[in-house]
Amino acid sequence: MAHAVLFVCLGNICRSPTAEGVFRGVADEIAPELQLYIDSAGTSGYHAGERADSRAVKAAKMRGFDLSKIRSRQVHPDDFDRFDLIMAMDNENYNNLIDLANREGKSEHTIKVKMFLSYAQQSNYTEVPDPYYGGEKGFDLVIDLVEDASKGLVQSLRDNN
Repeated sequence: MAHAVLFVCLGNICRSPTAEGVFRGVADEIAPELQLYIDSAGTSGYHAGERADSRAVKAAKMRGFDLSKIRSRQVHPDDFDRFDLIMAMDNENYNNLIDLANREGKSEHTIKVKMFLSYAQQSNYTEVPDPYYGGEKGFDLVIDLVEDASKGLVQSLRDNN
């Protein structure tokens, strides 16, 4: 059974591309049998077409994850039809996704929208903090949180496969 997972933050240049790349790496390593379609998007189109933030790319590369092919895009109403799970990085983007689904007549799909860190197994964080205006340590924290949640999400997909 194939699973389509979309990771969403505001601009799709820091947190959600990191989640896309890290989740892909974790899934390939611990659950290669899972058939996955993985993507990321932003609730805004500020950075559409741009590469992931260079600090995110560097931090991910240092940990063995590749973000080099990821390009920013904005969430599209069709994403609610195309994806089985839509993972929000924080409460604001969660609410924006729910509002978009309701506004586009796709309220039946709001059940697909989840907080990504609800899958974390070792962290007490409920939101992935935006590292954009902080230092490099913020990008390392994002990878730590995303890696933890990725392992939990992979386990959940395995259990429901």
